[in-house]
Amino acid sequence: MNLLSVCVGTPRAMRSKSGWTGIHKRPVEGAVFIGRLGLSGDHILDTENHGGPDQAVYIYTQPDYDFWSAELGRELEPGTFGENLVFSELESASVRLGQRFQVGSQVGGAVLEITFARIPCVTLAERMGDPGFVKKFRKVGRPGMYARVIQEGEVWAGDTVTLENSVSDDAPTVLNNFEAFFAGQKAL
Repeated sequence: MNLLSVCVGTPRAMRSKSGWTGIHKRPVEGAVFIGRLGLSGDHILDTENHGGPDQAVYIYTQPDYDFWSAELGRELEPGTFGENLVFSELESASVRLGQRFQVGSQVGGAVLEITFARIPCVTLAERMGDPGFVKKFRKVGRPGMYARVIQEGEVWAGDTVTLENSVSDDAPTVLNNFEAFFAGQKAL
């Protein structure tokens, strides 16, 4: 598996509510340092709902992008969903909480541990230009995944991504976590 894109965002004003957002991410070239609280140069403005040590990095996958491109009838650029990293394989829903991924070299790369599903909000709907997008995103169950940083390091688009550990088959998946949130249960 490969790291297809590394994306960071700069603050932009929001139309749908007062304030600013960092959801508009763009791919960058060259090495980007991933620290305990996220990527160098990235701006997380809604720190009540995003960011922090357990949501330092948002990851989306190419199979999830392929689904959305077909569903929406248009190609989507990396960063569209506000993610920091795009992995070439996997569907985010099937990844288990606690799984770790080595991104880049073991010496200088980063190790990320999956912690939560991404929960859609009005900011994502605005980004997609569709007030009903939160419901669509929820219905299809391709949330992407947040990760904490176990090992800080530099990553580049094109780096190798490898599964570093296995977790119990009983460990909840990203989709289980996503569905539990919407069922009003305590997040897994």
